[in-house]
Order: sequence, then C-alpha cells, then structure tokens
Amino acid sequence: MSFQVFGLAISRGVAIGRAVLVASSRVDVAHYFIEPSRIESEVQRLGMARDAVAAELGGLQRDLPSDAPTELSALLDVHLMLLHDDTLAGATAQWIRDRHYNAEWALSAQLEVLARQFDEMENDYLRERKADLEQVVERLLRVLAQQQGHATPSPGVDARDFAGEDPLVLVANDIAPADMLQFKRSVFTGFVTDVGGKTSHTAIVARGLDIPAVVGAREASRIIRQDDWIVIDGDTGVVIIDPPPIVLEEYRFRQRQSELERARLTRLRRTPAVTLDGQRVELLANIELPGDAAAVLEAGAVGVGLFRSEFLFMNRRGDLPGEDEQYEAYRAVVKAMNGLPVTIRTVDIGADKPLDRMSTHELRHEHVLNPALGLRAIRWSLSEPSMFRQQLRAVLRASAHGPVRLLVPMLAHVSEIRGTLEALARARQQLRDAGREHAHVPLGAMIEVPAAALMIERFLDDFDFVSIGTNDLIQYTLAIDRADESVAHLYDPWHPAVLELIARTIRKTHARGKVASVCGEMAGDPAFTPTLLAMGLRSFSMQPAQISTVKQQVLRFDARKTLAAIEHPQAGSA
Repeated sequence: MSFQVFGLAISRGVAIGRAVLVASSRVDVAHYFIEPSRIESEVQRLGMARDAVAAELGGLQRDLPSDAPTELSALLDVHLMLLHDDTLAGATAQWIRDRHYNAEWALSAQLEVLARQFDEMENDYLRERKADLEQVVERLLRVLAQQQGHATPSPGVDARDFAGEDPLVLVANDIAPADMLQFKRSVFTGFVTDVGGKTSHTAIVARGLDIPAVVGAREASRIIRQDDWIVIDGDTGVVIIDPPPIVLEEYRFRQRQSELERARLTRLRRTPAVTLDGQRVELLANIELPGDAAAVLEAGAVGVGLFRSEFLFMNRRGDLPGEDEQYEAYRAVVKAMNGLPVTIRTVDIGADKPLDRMSTHELRHEHVLNPALGLRAIRWSLSEPSMFRQQLRAVLRASAHGPVRLLVPMLAHVSEIRGTLEALARARQQLRDAGREHAHVPLGAMIEVPAAALMIERFLDDFDFVSIGTNDLIQYTLAIDRADESVAHLYDPWHPAVLELIARTIRKTHARGKVASVCGEMAGDPAFTPTLLAMGLRSFSMQPAQISTVKQQVLRFDARKTLAAIEHPQAGSA
C-alpha cells in the first residue's frame, strides 16, 4: 500500500531508491561504512562490547544487597537475556556483514527494527520491555565509544560495493552535519529527515551533495521501513512510500528530464560570469573539508568564498585538532586551488553544530536552552584564547602557499572586534618570533547579526571585506530558529527587513571601496540572483553544485536595464 509524507523541499530533483534507515538514539552514534576486510574485526568489536556489558550486568547483580527487591535481580536477568538474544546480537552482526555498517550504526538499525516489533505487541508487559531493550543497546553503545583504538571511518568505502544495482536513499529522524560529510563518500541518491529546516547545516551540506532531499517530514522514519522503495520529490517536499507503477514511471521521467537539465548547465562551467552589460561577477564556492577543493575547480568557481573550518573540529570526542593538523588541512586546500583565493572562516561551533565537548564549560547542544543565542562562533573562540591563536597561526602559515583570506563569524560588539584583532596580532608576533613563514591575510567580518549590519561603517574601519551570512541574518532578524520545522513557515528571506539590511550592507561597503559578498543560502538560490545583482552585489559564494544555475542567471542579467526600470517604472511598463 502506498503512503505519502510531506516535508520541506531543500534540494531540487527526484530520487528513487531503497530506504536505508539511520535510527535515532539518546547516545551519539557515528555512522559510516567499513572496508570489506574489516568486517570480521568489526563483528569481534561488537562481541567484545557485549562481553563487557554482560560482565557489567553480572557485577551489578552480584553486588545487590541481600535486602534488595527481587524485581531488581529479575530486571537484570531480563537485560542479560536481551543482550544475548540472537534477534539483537546475531542480527546486529548481520547488518555489519550485509550492509558494511560500523558496529554502532548496526546496533541502532537493529534497535529500530526490534522497537517497532515491541510497539506492535498486544501484551502490555511485553510491549513495555522496549525500554529495557533501549537501555541494553545504550550500554553497548557507551562501551563501543569507550573502547581503545576506536574504529574510524574508511575513506573510499562505497555503498555500491555491497548494494547491488538498487539506488539507496537515506532516512533518519535527523542527521548530524558531520555524519552528512561521512555520507559524501557513498552513493545515496537522496535523503529524508523527520526534523530540520531549509537552512539547517545538515540541509546546507546535503545541498552541496547535489541530491534531492526533504526535511521536516515528521514521522517519515517511523513509517518507512528498511529497504522500502521510496520516491523523494525535492521540488515539492513530498515523499512517496511504495509508489504504484504508474507513479513510479512518472517520477522516472521527471528524473531523466532533471538529469538532462543538469547536463545542459554543466556547459556553462568554463564560461566567465559576466552580465549582459559587461559587469564581471565573482562566483565562489563554500566547502567543508580539504577534499572538497576538487569539486570547486570542477564547478568553475573562481575561488573558495567560505571554508567552514568547524568540520575539522567535529566527531573527535573532544580531541580538538592542533595547530599543525589544521595547518596541513588549510595548506592542502590552498595548494589544490592553484593560486585562486581561499577564504577560511574561524571555527563556527554552536547552535546546530555542537562539539562533543564545548570548552571548559562542558556545554552540550541539548543542555543549552537556546544554543543559537549561546556561546558560539567568535564568542566561543574568544573564550578559548589558546585554541583561537592556534587556529589563527595555522591559517597565517597556510597563507605562505597561496592567497588566503580570514573570515570571522557572528561579530556583534566592538569588544569582539578588538579581541579578534589582538588575537591576530599576537598570533602574527608568535610566528615572527618562531621564524615561521606567513603572508599578509586580508581580514573579513561575517555580517549575520542585525547589530553588525546596522553598525557596518564601524566594522569597515577594521575589516578589509565583509561576507553576509544570510542564513543567520534571517534567523536573528525574524527571531526564527532556522533548524526548527515548526516555525519554518515564518523563515522568510523576502522579508522587507532582511532585504533592507542586506542592501544597506552592500551599499555602505561599496561606498568605502571594499568588497561585500553573500555566502549564505540566498547566494546559491537562482530566485534571488537578480535581486542581489540589482542591489549591487558582485561576489557570491555557494555550494559548488549551485554555481552553474546561478551563473545562468548572471549571464541573463542587464544591470543598466534593471536600474532604468527601477528609476523610471512607468517607462518600463509602457
């Protein structure tokens, strides 16, 4: 029987494939594919975790006081029984062998299968045992996380290695941005999540993969089962489960049409981005990891307008990258770009991109009442001066290998500007004292807080350029949590207040002879390209996959005619 669920369309096109479910858990779980040669060692790793939990439960049972209620001992017996039951232990190992999931992902997948079976039981007592199962799985996940020599994702492992010819689509309650980066290495043709907004960072990374996606689909991960055939309509936000043949054929036709359109747009990759009246427009790319540089060049971008350095800091269990590790990553991008500029943003941790640990304050995303307004971005960097100087030194050292620009996120206060300038001056001095080579690095400010847009002239006293982060600017201007689908309908890039702040920032920056760029999602949306060009914007930064579509809009734009129509609306309508 066919079903439909509805969500928010965040990446256009149609995906058709078998569902791969990523189950949610109260314990953070890494999801990645493992090499075929590591399958049995991963199964053994799972077995060692099971033995450790069995010993733990046995110890608890032995240590029960003599006057303890008999129910406690019986409960531990139930947990031990579940731990060794083949529907958990054996089936989890089968996920590892058949799907090449890492042990944590395999456990989560099997928990999702068993949890549904418990939910469907008529007996109240048996149905309530689902909570015991969840507790056992969480014990296993914690032991796996604590194991020495924790397994790491394997570059180059491809879902196609074991999936046969069937295309795969990803279905989850939510997907962490760092997990999305792991999935870049595989062949998922689309994805669906229960939660999320159009400009959550998970959505942004997915858009960069150039695959159809729907977020905020509410109960999708509960309705869809492993291996169900589903259609993801990234244009309308509709997800169809078990589509009938006539519907499937219609979507396959649309899929072919979309592929033809993409192929046509690829011919523009080497065409300079120049308007009809001869104005050159700079089209840059946003990236998350050093390996993304190849996609930037392939897309025909003229540089990196935003390197989100925070992804180097994520999924590390609190072990932050040091100066040398960061330097190697930044240098790799700079050298790969062959003389094209690279703009590196200082770490923008917080909100929907939490670290495993948030500095000495031990802040975690789920423990902060409103993480979007908390200790994030430059606020966190300034609270960790040693870490901040390490990053600044790494960026400065990378500048010796090619043109580098430094971008600072979420500035709002003069004190933050002063703190940033002082940290940068000290980092430069430390490199000079150590005899380390580095070059001049232009300094830029992210304009993503209304306060920054309103005091833009003060910012321009200290910064060489500005980059407008429209995602957060909209969020903070309209008081909308951009990752919350319940208020997604209020997230409005066309709101007059938002457009006025963007236009004002561009106008004031150009009046000072400096460059203003837009690096938020508006930059990659062709619906906004004419408006931003009319505002005077000549520098856009977006996901590599979006460049050809935006370039098409640039090539059709005539600034003189647009300005004439604005200044003489009656003549334009005659």
